[in-house]
Amino acid sequence: MESLEQMEQTESQPEAQVPIPSEEKTNWGRVVFDIIETLALAAVLFLGINAISARVRVDGFSMIPTLEDGEFVLVSKLNYRLGKVERGDIVVFHYPVDPKQELIKRVIGLPGDTVKVMDGVVSVNTQVLDEPYIADAPRYSGEWIVPEGHVFVLGDNRNDSSDSHQWGYLPLEKIVGKAVVIYWPPSLWKVIPHTTIPATQ
Repeated sequence: MESLEQMEQTESQPEAQVPIPSEEKTNWGRVVFDIIETLALAAVLFLGINAISARVRVDGFSMIPTLEDGEFVLVSKLNYRLGKVERGDIVVFHYPVDPKQELIKRVIGLPGDTVKVMDGVVSVNTQVLDEPYIADAPRYSGEWIVPEGHVFVLGDNRNDSSDSHQWGYLPLEKIVGKAVVIYWPPSLWKVIPHTTIPATQ
């Protein structure tokens, strides 16, 4: 057994102190740099996405039944930088009468085409179009020869659409891009089908 003196000596010895880790200093310069780097990357991505696409809300009923009021559509700006506008394309464009407005319609006639509406049918260069996508046959009539640098556009809801049959031809430079996907609401998500309109000149 330890003697009383040994016990007292043991108790009097100082306890070994556990070293307390010093707190790391915050490198505020690095934090600020990381924030700036993240914001710059976000800006580049945002600008890059906007350079090749746009998001548009469908307002109104001029494109029923293909597009419904309130749907959101993804628009590809890249299509017409790499290729040409085609008959049957659904395009978003700056309204020539009021460029602040953006409209969405279907391309029916290309430069040089003769578009004719008569007796409820549309023909391009004398070829009658098969149009399963329209809401109803047009109740108006007319004939138009599309000039160079322009296209002729109509809404799929022919009798409730402000389009080329009323205000004239659409300049190609007014086109924003091609509507490719309905992305909102999610329940209606789908790729917008392209209907080819063959019309020999």
